[in-house]
Amino acid sequence: MKLGCPKEIKPQEFRVGMTPNAAREAVAHGHEVLIETGAGHGAGFENDDYIAAGAQIVDTADEVFATADMIVKVKEPQAPERKMLREGQLLFTYLHLAPDPEQTRDLLESGCTAIAYETVTDDRGGLPLLAPMSEVAGKLAPQVGSWTLQKANGGRGVLMGGVPGVGPARVVVIGGGVVGTHAARVAAGMGADVTVLDMSLPRLRYLDDAFRGEFKTSYASKGNTAELVAQADMVVGAVLIPGAAAPKLISRDQLSTMKPGAALVDVAIDQGGCFETSKPTTHDDPIYEVGGIMHYCVANMPGAVARTSTIALGNATMPFMLALADKGWQQACADDPHLLNGLNVHAGKLTYYAVGKALGIDVTSPQLVVKG
Repeated sequence: MKLGCPKEIKPQEFRVGMTPNAAREAVAHGHEVLIETGAGHGAGFENDDYIAAGAQIVDTADEVFATADMIVKVKEPQAPERKMLREGQLLFTYLHLAPDPEQTRDLLESGCTAIAYETVTDDRGGLPLLAPMSEVAGKLAPQVGSWTLQKANGGRGVLMGGVPGVGPARVVVIGGGVVGTHAARVAAGMGADVTVLDMSLPRLRYLDDAFRGEFKTSYASKGNTAELVAQADMVVGAVLIPGAAAPKLISRDQLSTMKPGAALVDVAIDQGGCFETSKPTTHDDPIYEVGGIMHYCVANMPGAVARTSTIALGNATMPFMLALADKGWQQACADDPHLLNGLNVHAGKLTYYAVGKALGIDVTSPQLVVKG
C-alpha cells in the first residue's frame, strides 16, 4: 500500500501524522511512504530523517493526496484538503465530526473511508489513540490557565501556588477522566487548591485512593458544580462523550456568578466545547473575554508541544496504521472490533451513531459496511 503524510495546514499546528520511526516500520512491512517536504519540521523531524527511514519526499500535498492509498494525518482535514480526497481513499486521523457538519458533508461527498483516532477503543473501554493527546492537553491546561490568569492577559492576577500569607488559586476540574486527572495533578503540583468533579462515584473513589488527597473530589451535581465554579479562579472543562458533541456544563448566565477575571480552559473544544460561551481559538490568538470571564479555547492545544505530542501520538497510532496497511481497512476492521469503532465514514455513508445523532444524519451499521 502507498501511505501518504501531508504537512498539517491548520493554523499553528506543528505536529505531523507520521514520525520517521513509523515510516521506517511501514517500509519494513513492504509499503511505500510519501512525506510532503517539511511536514515534520515543526516537530523537529527533517526530510533527511524520513529519507533515512526509507520514505520518499514529495513537493506538494497535491501529490500526496493524488497518489496515496491511505492518508495519515493529525488534525481533521481542512477544506482545501477535503477537496483532494477521492473515492476509495482511506483517511486515518482525528476527525471530531459531531460539531462539524461542513467537514462531515465533505467527507461523505468525497466517497472516502475515514477512520477517526478519537473513536478507536480498547479492551478496557478506553480510547487509546485519544489518550496520549488527552494526557498532553490535560497537563497543558493548568499551564495555559495560569498564563490566562495573569493580569496582563485580562485575568484576575492570581498566582497558582500563592505565597506565604496569600492563599493559592482555586481550580475546579470538571471531568475525572484522562484529561481531568492530568490537569488536576499538574495544577496541584503548581500549588493550587484543586477539586475534581465527576458523576461517577467509582471514578471519584479511584481518584481518592490513587492520589491520596493530592486534590479533592466532589460529585458533579448541578448544585455542587455551580457552587464550586462560583468560587473558582480557574475552571478546566474536561468532559468527553466519545464521538459526540460535548455537553454544556457552564451556561452563559453562570458567568455572572464567577469571579471577574476567572479563567475557563475548555479542553473539549474539539468536540464543540463544554461551556456555552466557548468558541474555537488558535495559538496565535488564544484568549477572549465574555462577561468579564477569560476563555482559553485553543482547538489543538497539544500542537504547542509538537515534538512530545507527535512522538506520543505516533507510538499509539503505529500498530493500527500498520494493520490497516497490511490487511486493508475491511479486513483490519473485521479482525479488530476496536478499530471498527473508529470507522466514521465510508463511501458516502455515515457509520458512527453519536455523530449521526448530533447532526441529524442517518447512520449505516459499520458491521454491515465491513461485510460489504
